[in-house]
Amino acid sequence: MFFNSLDFAFFLPLVFLFYWFVCNKNLRFQNIFLVFVSYIFYGWWDWRFLSLIIFSSLLDFILGKKIANTVDKNKSKFFLYTSVIVNLGFLGFFKYYNFFVQSFANSFNFLGLNFNVSTLNIILPVGISFYTFQTLSYSIDVYRGKIKEATDPISFFAFVSFFPQLVAGPIERATNLLPQFYNKRVFNYDKAVSGARLILWGFFQKIVIADGCALYVNDIFENYLLYSSPTLIFGAVLFAFQIYGDFAGYSNIAIGVSRLFGFDLMRNFNYPYFSRDIGEFWRRWHISLSTWFRDYLYIPLGGSKGSKWNKVRNVFIIFIISGFWHGANWTFIVWGGLNALFFLPLLINNKNRKYLNDISPNHFLPSVKTFFQICFTFTLTSFTWIFFRSKSVLDAIQYVKRIFINSDYLTLSSDRTMNVSIKPLLLALILFVLFEWYNRNRESIVGGDIFKFSYMRYGLYFVTIIMIILNISNEANGFIYFQF
Repeated sequence: MFFNSLDFAFFLPLVFLFYWFVCNKNLRFQNIFLVFVSYIFYGWWDWRFLSLIIFSSLLDFILGKKIANTVDKNKSKFFLYTSVIVNLGFLGFFKYYNFFVQSFANSFNFLGLNFNVSTLNIILPVGISFYTFQTLSYSIDVYRGKIKEATDPISFFAFVSFFPQLVAGPIERATNLLPQFYNKRVFNYDKAVSGARLILWGFFQKIVIADGCALYVNDIFENYLLYSSPTLIFGAVLFAFQIYGDFAGYSNIAIGVSRLFGFDLMRNFNYPYFSRDIGEFWRRWHISLSTWFRDYLYIPLGGSKGSKWNKVRNVFIIFIISGFWHGANWTFIVWGGLNALFFLPLLINNKNRKYLNDISPNHFLPSVKTFFQICFTFTLTSFTWIFFRSKSVLDAIQYVKRIFINSDYLTLSSDRTMNVSIKPLLLALILFVLFEWYNRNRESIVGGDIFKFSYMRYGLYFVTIIMIILNISNEANGFIYFQF
């Protein structure tokens, strides 16, 4: 069930009303109801995969108790490894089996040896990468003593399957989300209003920005051999906005819907395209995933301590695994490797955490230095997105190659996809960037204090709603990160 579908437009109000008017008297009823509706939400795609998420929930609930109540440290570690191996085993089979088999065969074919293999017709369960990492964080944190084991199976099942963030995050930590299921929720008007604002902004990001860009991005990347370098550069920039609007839009909707039900989820994006270097970008982009890798892989590997070789090794491990997490394609691995390469100079010179402060806090306009830093960082990330978006590494290389060798073949204005219909999108993008820049140091872009006068806020909401309505298509466009 997509957030931007007609099904969800009926689903959410019904669930909201039943949750607050029928289940509001009893905490257990609230949690049981959330499990029930979350399974409906998830099973809307394919009910068969409900067995997988139920099994994963039951396994980690049992193993969490074993980990916490076992005195012998070696046995406790055995239960932890069991959780890690089983969860990653499911993820590896469904997501990476065909990739490894095909890559193994291709390596033999590359050497001139005929090696035929048969792949399986495997359907990737929606959201498996997200809820797998979420349950793993629980098992690891119980082992580390950061959280007590869950004793109520209903609360734990609700934590794993909580529908707003089930299929595309944010990847919540058990230390943050699980305790919220232990306490009865009482309707909070201010929280619900802030949630509604986030939902509205999330739909604007998805429908107006992401889906608007997708119309041109799909054409340019599918037919890149026909286009000039200005159009190819433009396509890469549009995809940067598409993936940001798509994923940040989903996250904002998820956080907003959660607030309607009395829950607080972690922030997942913090105006990443205003970053002044790659290090800052990765502190602002997909925060729930980057901090997950930091806490559960990078720091255990040694982090930024030790020799420079260890630092370089750890950075490449993190970025390449992060790329591989996104999908079973060499394009994602190259994308991760490129980000590691761009990050290394900062790490080696101990400048990877240079920018932890607000962006131009005392001035509306950035300084010349800040402006060029932002432009340079955006250029680097847009370049890496070419590999992320392309079907194969060869396509990505050809795309980049044609940027440099095809500059005189056509001009942007004469390319067949660039016509008058793109002007509304360009206007929306300009307004989007200006609006984000204005709010760059605010925790919420749609907070109640965004404008001094209420009529200005409501005017903004009205204009946003109109723009969303005008850009709604007959068929809901799926979110990019659903495939991960």
